[in-house]
Amino acid sequence: MSQTYDPGPLDQVAMLPADDRWTLVMTRQINHPVARVWAALCDPDQLSVWSPFTASRPLDELGDVELSMIPDDTPLKGRVLTVQAPHLLEYTWDVDVLRWELSETDNGTSLTLRHTVDERGQVSRMSAGWHLCLNAAEAMLAGQPHGPVQGPNAIDHGWDDLNKRYDEVLGD
Repeated sequence: MSQTYDPGPLDQVAMLPADDRWTLVMTRQINHPVARVWAALCDPDQLSVWSPFTASRPLDELGDVELSMIPDDTPLKGRVLTVQAPHLLEYTWDVDVLRWELSETDNGTSLTLRHTVDERGQVSRMSAGWHLCLNAAEAMLAGQPHGPVQGPNAIDHGWDDLNKRYDEVLGD
């Protein structure tokens, strides 16, 4: 991907205190049906195309799962906590908690991610990272996959600028 990649406008975001932790709340409209977005969130083969990790099994059943970071395959323990197909998926990713909420709209799906982290300073970085991941998910859903955007590759996709812009919005 070239330096001219346009990551698009910022997603709707908020940062909320969560006891002694912080939760990123990110909402994006995705112009695909809920069932397709749900599959992208749960299916290991689809996760490997857009997510920062691969999963050892589908995420649509409760219980333990191994989530391996892309590109270095660093394994992290996870646990699927809540599954209410196709509208709610919640799991741990090491010490983080990810909660995906999907609702139907006239144009497809409203996706809300709630990502709870330990440090307030992580929220802007997570926002920029998830922004690029969701761009990759949308490209995959549109039949034009370009693979996950991770590590140094994220810089070529505008991560630095996104991080600064999300920091301004969130006051991170």
